[in-house]
Amino acid sequence: MPGEHIEFRLVAGFGNPGSEYANTRHNAGFWYVDQLANQLGVSFSSDKRFFSQIASAQINARKLLLVKPMNYMNNSGQGLAAVARFFKIESSQILVAHDELDIPPGHIRLKKAGGHGGHNGLRDSVAKLGDGDFWRLRIGIGHPGHKSAVSGYVLKRASADDQRLIDEAVELALRESMTILDGDINVATKALHSHKP
Repeated sequence: MPGEHIEFRLVAGFGNPGSEYANTRHNAGFWYVDQLANQLGVSFSSDKRFFSQIASAQINARKLLLVKPMNYMNNSGQGLAAVARFFKIESSQILVAHDELDIPPGHIRLKKAGGHGGHNGLRDSVAKLGDGDFWRLRIGIGHPGHKSAVSGYVLKRASADDQRLIDEAVELALRESMTILDGDINVATKALHSHKP
């Protein structure tokens, strides 16, 4: 709910590992969390226990984990849930950054809880965590127009114009990241949702 105060302990970015996927639309969550790590001055290292790359940062004297599940998008929940269980992190303290077909490039939305909306990374996370109570940073990539075209669309690069818009939205999210991580959801939501590309 806008207005409530959240203490986030884990930020996950979703994508597919490997250089062949690095610049594809489905990796928008990785783009955000990679840049967030850079902004916080921390770097990722692989942790096989959690099927993920993990970085640890300090935010206002509390520990914040950044997580990139490395099991491919369809199994993203395995790494996310493994980290959350080990560190005893509630779903409501998790923010997941992911690509969103239902939002145009250049737009970004912050949302609490819900279903998976057909996104396989979210679907697996809801299943593995046991609920959908985590927050989502939804990075708009646009829709190809027909359901049958979705799988090819998300695994391809965006056009130059769309990529510029997506990058601008990610930059906006990065500027608002401290507001989000400080738990000022109402302020962050207003800034993100009022943005006009």
